[in-house]
Amino acid sequence: MMNLQSKYRKVIDSAQESQIEDLSITENNEVLYISGTTSEYIKEKLWDLYNQIDQDMRSGDMVLDIKVKDEKPEDEEGEIEDSQFYEIKSGDSLSKIAELYPGLTWQELFEANKDVIKDPDIIYPGQKIKIPK
Repeated sequence: MMNLQSKYRKVIDSAQESQIEDLSITENNEVLYISGTTSEYIKEKLWDLYNQIDQDMRSGDMVLDIKVKDEKPEDEEGEIEDSQFYEIKSGDSLSKIAELYPGLTWQELFEANKDVIKDPDIIYPGQKIKIPK
């Protein structure tokens, strides 16, 4: 049987290299637990790595409990950017969301959120996306 630390080495290494607050990596009863607080981008990156190892997430041998800290991104001058965000609801599409913001296209929404949305036809309730200015 493969050691869990070896199986999930890519996820562990990425978590340790990223700036995750209160990072905890423990193993208990043949389950690997990784927890901490970080940005949405790093959280998504860790989930993507996990998905590459256990595509259907059926093994049940890892718990990834990563919380997202509330922070506003900085622009190039170091000033806080006051971006607008939208939480996706059931039945939403990028086209429907774009219609709520005059002058915005679904393509612009997709481009601004490629770090969260991998395919413009697949979005999930609860995802938070940036509304570009």
